[in-house]
Amino acid sequence: MRKTVRYPVSGGNSLWHVYKTVPFWKVVKNFVVIQTARYTPFLGMKNWLYRTFLRMKVGDQTSFALMVMLDVMFPEKISVGDNTVIGYNTTILAHEYLIKEYRLGPVEIGKNVMIGANTTILPGVTIGDGAIVSAGTLVHKDVLPGTFVGGNPMRTIYTKEELEQRWVNDPIYGKAKA
Repeated sequence: MRKTVRYPVSGGNSLWHVYKTVPFWKVVKNFVVIQTARYTPFLGMKNWLYRTFLRMKVGDQTSFALMVMLDVMFPEKISVGDNTVIGYNTTILAHEYLIKEYRLGPVEIGKNVMIGANTTILPGVTIGDGAIVSAGTLVHKDVLPGTFVGGNPMRTIYTKEELEQRWVNDPIYGKAKA
């Protein structure tokens, strides 16, 4: 179950109430920062922009690939651990506006996580340390540390133990490193 807080609305759908929930100028500033970062090839600059202007928690040596789209309304609800890779064109959401309600939830991505290209991460999700998310995955629930998940709907491809066993003799990932 995702960890979101639900806020009911009356009248038009919840997106019509958007500027009652988040200030217009905050959205404008966030949009400019996110669009600038999406196109810059400088990883350190992206992390600085996210930390400084969006109030995100971004770990050391974390890499956001080109075209990563962060939540434009609530990016401060996103945290990413050290040495994590967020793949090309990934979308990370901390909100969802529905017909009769909107929901907000933190997104917590651990350290040493690999997120493949074109992944969508929904609000209220935790991705544990060392997890691998296959390209094109819809992350709609928590991912346990060290597991390899993928697909839509997302499913576990390898548990942490199965992945360790597969890599036991791998020269890069395994225990038998040269």
